[in-house]
Amino acid sequence: MKKVFIGFMIISAVLLTTMLVYAAKPGFDDQEIRIGQWGPQTGPAAPWGSVARGSKLLFDIVNEEGGIHGRKIRYFIRDDQYNPSQTMAGVRDLVDRQGVLAFVGGVGTAPGVAVQRYLQQNKIIWVGVCTGAKSFHVPHNPYLWNMWPAYDDDASVIAKFLVEKKKFKKIGMLYQNDDYGLDSMAGAKIRLKKYNMELVAAVPVEPIERDLTSQVARLKSAGAEAIIGYVAPTQAAIALRNAVSVGFHPQWIHSYNLTDYVLMNTITDGLWAKEGVMTSAFTEDIFANTPLQVKYRAAAKRLAPTERWGIFYAAGIIVAEPLVYALKKVGRNLSTEALKNELDKVTNFQGIGPKLTWRADNHRPPRALRIWQSGPKAEVIVLQDWTENELSTY
Repeated sequence: MKKVFIGFMIISAVLLTTMLVYAAKPGFDDQEIRIGQWGPQTGPAAPWGSVARGSKLLFDIVNEEGGIHGRKIRYFIRDDQYNPSQTMAGVRDLVDRQGVLAFVGGVGTAPGVAVQRYLQQNKIIWVGVCTGAKSFHVPHNPYLWNMWPAYDDDASVIAKFLVEKKKFKKIGMLYQNDDYGLDSMAGAKIRLKKYNMELVAAVPVEPIERDLTSQVARLKSAGAEAIIGYVAPTQAAIALRNAVSVGFHPQWIHSYNLTDYVLMNTITDGLWAKEGVMTSAFTEDIFANTPLQVKYRAAAKRLAPTERWGIFYAAGIIVAEPLVYALKKVGRNLSTEALKNELDKVTNFQGIGPKLTWRADNHRPPRALRIWQSGPKAEVIVLQDWTENELSTY
């Protein structure tokens, strides 16, 4: 019993010491910096789960190169299955039990909304939430830095392209029934009003829906020549297959969240390329031969040989790059406020994502977007280069 008691006291002392260290230096110690991310590794939005794994690649590269001022990055991923209640459970675990300094990425509007207030109240750094919903940058959140262009800006640029460049007269919309879709629809409607036009149909989809027969039928009966889509990959694939099966062939154009043409072509059995689906985009082609792209692709083959190099995986690198940049700028004397101050001074920073400039009172994302189309081999065809939404109100 005496040995058991002594053992218990030793374990208690170790746990207490660990807790005190975490309390004194939240999110890091002398050897490591703790960073977290959630993402749908399973469930209806699982193709987006590679974002979280892409961030791991960058952190593995950083650690391989010696870490940041003597500290290695310890990285945690929580699978939330695109379910906001599971997002909150995973985030609480990482904040309360693991003591993370910061989060990167985080796929989904509804999951992000579920944890936004909690993270802000706890003054947890959060860089690059993977959504363009307006609620993440209006009102200003001093602990959240945005990279994904606002969905209303995105939809406005898309609608302008469809009307002015493609001359479509009847435009419909298939949208996820949350801020992801609602913000987008608002942007599209503002743009179409400039041409004295309205959406011929605006059809909602719930994130967990699998049978989209009625939604496609509504769009077809409305005579939609082009359809703007703001849905998850699974729903986009189902809608496209349903449309083709009933002889309905509108021009589909989706948000930048569906720019992984190889993946989308695979899950649509080749229809993505055959139908020439379009998307917006806010990055360069990830297969470009720029020095950083070449470096990351080579690292992926070496450090993550089972992963496919795709736009969602690369997006994980994109959201993590400015955090790594700011951590290096801080130096050895790390703290939440020191890191915050460096992120607030980011100016014209560009990794493989968009060019970023943030200020203490402005963490908004860039406004410029491109328009791409899937080629016959699911390659990227650029239809329109960088274009800003001149109707943006913020």
